[in-house]
Amino acid sequence: MRADPATFLLGGDLEVFRLGFGSMRITGAGIWGDPPDPAGARELLRHIVERDVNLIDTADSYGPEVSERLIAEALRPYPENLVIATKGGFERPGPGQWVPNGRPDRLKRCCESSLLRLKLERIDLYQLHTVDPKVPIEDSIAALAELQDEGKIRHIGLSNVSVEQIERAQQIAAIVSVQNHYSVVDRASEDELRFCEDAGIAFLAYFPLATGELAESGTALAEIADRHGATPAQVALAWLLQHSRVTLPIPGTGQIAHFDENIEAAELELEEDELEALDELAAAS
Repeated sequence: MRADPATFLLGGDLEVFRLGFGSMRITGAGIWGDPPDPAGARELLRHIVERDVNLIDTADSYGPEVSERLIAEALRPYPENLVIATKGGFERPGPGQWVPNGRPDRLKRCCESSLLRLKLERIDLYQLHTVDPKVPIEDSIAALAELQDEGKIRHIGLSNVSVEQIERAQQIAAIVSVQNHYSVVDRASEDELRFCEDAGIAFLAYFPLATGELAESGTALAEIADRHGATPAQVALAWLLQHSRVTLPIPGTGQIAHFDENIEAAELELEEDELEALDELAAAS
């Protein structure tokens, strides 16, 4: 039975629309500094919640700090049902540079700083952005569990992880979400998705629109898009929503028009034979 692209109960108590928003792109080039049009970024964020999207994913490293700051500037006082998910675990020495740092003391400082920037007393979903090869994941998650015990984190999630790392983290704290790169053309995290499905854990798919050459004329993806009067990107999002009941795509953009195009994918219902064709296409890519 295919999943219905509607809502997901994140952590068992936070109902979110399954098509969320990734806020990495509301920063400058190289995910560094302010965006070219900060006022436009704030307008986009307000538009997002007006369209009933209530899951916004960010991170302290986006900017760094820029994305979180813009979210607070644009959306406070926050709508009651808005879920802000942020992350810690990367250092940013410069544009395009990402250095893992999962030391417990630093993660605690990162979370405290995110609380201040977002102007929140508790973060609904705080995610370990990446596993630091120099720090056992158990130590990183233990730090987040302490913050959870202090009431500063509601739920704990992971990002850029393997099944083995998820299982190790689960020995330390309850894990409610996994955020990995996943799209119709990149299914390297299929094992992680299926693990989440079995466990009832949310799977946040980032970079979900990497359609590449498969969007070109004559491909199955393009033909299905033409059949529905949709774009290949919309079909790619619809496939994600119907591929698994736990998948929460979080496409990002800096443009209202592009966001509106993405959100329309939630209304696109693909036929069973179309889903199967895209399954086969993705598996062969």
